[in-house]
Amino acid sequence: MNFSMESAVRLGMFAGVLLVMAVGELLAPRRRLTVGKPLRWFSNLGLVALDTLAVRVVLPAGAVGMALAAQEHGWGLFNNLSLPGWLAVFLSVVILDLAIYLQHILFHAVPILWRLHMVHHADLDFDVTTGLRFHTIEILLSMGIKIAAVVLLGAPALGVLIFEVLLNATSMFNHANVRLPLWLDRLLRLAVVTPDMHRVHHSVIVRETNSNFGFNLPWWDFLFGTYRPQPVEGHEGMTIGLAQFRDERVDRLHWMLALPFVGSVGDYPISRDSEEAQARAAEPKNTFMTAAPDSRTVEAHREF
Repeated sequence: MNFSMESAVRLGMFAGVLLVMAVGELLAPRRRLTVGKPLRWFSNLGLVALDTLAVRVVLPAGAVGMALAAQEHGWGLFNNLSLPGWLAVFLSVVILDLAIYLQHILFHAVPILWRLHMVHHADLDFDVTTGLRFHTIEILLSMGIKIAAVVLLGAPALGVLIFEVLLNATSMFNHANVRLPLWLDRLLRLAVVTPDMHRVHHSVIVRETNSNFGFNLPWWDFLFGTYRPQPVEGHEGMTIGLAQFRDERVDRLHWMLALPFVGSVGDYPISRDSEEAQARAAEPKNTFMTAAPDSRTVEAHREF
């Protein structure tokens, strides 16, 4: 497998899935968009271009290149086991997906990493380009984690390529603003994260943001108790984004790049969310009164 072949496969799948999802959003939109689409698309796709350039400069070999190097030097688990090739490929795809799931939780749990990841969540709308919107530093860190997992696992290059293509394609699919029949959504989410499943993760409500962490396979959310089937306010009524960033500036490229360094993390890191939940649980309850709603779900703070 050479670099040109890998690039052609990845670029072809990227363009194809982006086009199909974009057309699907026009023909059968799930929600009404709230901000101007041209500027968002220009900014989100511009960030993708910067990310791709940065990865090619800083980590030119990429995950597939490191898989080939690991195979040549006999590094990693699968390069030292006598497994059938198809099984090593399959297990690599599944285990790497688990690694990305755990990485995703890590970026929600550690405040300094959440600063990077909140660029993805600050998008005021949810469509196919949201699945491509990640801060450049996050992309570089993610690639470093992925390369480490590939080398330790000794994943075959074919398995890594399949995983990378699937991850990119499913990220665009499950962020797409497309309406699927309920029966089809229920069927699909047994094997893949659907748009309705992942949209919950982009809710402004903290407990919903910290759920449904899967990008590709939904099984990890089912197994580890992070699955939330539907948003409390419904898909049409829910608010997308982060409570502290309700200004359309966050959908501009230069603000996205600056956001981790100047924006407030809010109450979204998992540690803060847990501490606040414990504090609320410890408060005395008045059984004759209904508690007021969490202000984070109804107020838009302008700290940025």
